[in-house]
Amino acid sequence: MSIKIKELPISERPYEKLELYGEKTLSDAELLAIIIKTGTKNETSVELSKRILALNKDINSNNLNFLREKSIEEFMQIKGIGKIKAIQLKALCEFATRMNRPIDYRKIKIKSPGDIAKVLTSEMKHLKIEILKLVILNNSNEILKIQNIVEGNSNMVAADAKNILSEVIKMQAPKIILVHNHPSGNLIPSLNDISFTKRIQQACEIL
Repeated sequence: MSIKIKELPISERPYEKLELYGEKTLSDAELLAIIIKTGTKNETSVELSKRILALNKDINSNNLNFLREKSIEEFMQIKGIGKIKAIQLKALCEFATRMNRPIDYRKIKIKSPGDIAKVLTSEMKHLKIEILKLVILNNSNEILKIQNIVEGNSNMVAADAKNILSEVIKMQAPKIILVHNHPSGNLIPSLNDISFTKRIQQACEIL
């Protein structure tokens, strides 16, 4: 029979340990145990959390981003994880993503491609489908608005100049940046990417 959390010394219970010594003293499993709250009849929440973390296929990595890729159904395949716990885990992953976003992207000044990457990378790097984003700038290269234009499958995003430029025209904005991700991880633009960019550039020059 497994030892219950309440039977452990106070210094080893996740809630009490965090309160006494701070959140940085907790292991990944202990932090996750606080989120899922309860274990099973035969194991503590910490032991259950260790099994969840064992899903990481890269045994040499402590990166927890693999959790973002798991669906509710995949979490529910773990013994001891029902629908409620699975939803809690998905909510935790999304919350972590949102915490990495800038507090307010408006008025952020873009001076290089790296600047826009800092704004959008944390939000886009774990997506499984391609999304084309439009970043609208003012004359000072400050961000006025960011919006999704279109979502595609894992291989392609399709959009036309009308979809992209309609909002820009309404706002009478002078500058735009287009951003899209490659779920495959390949950073090299495809021939379609290059052709698409040239078409939008021509449309912008006309307008």
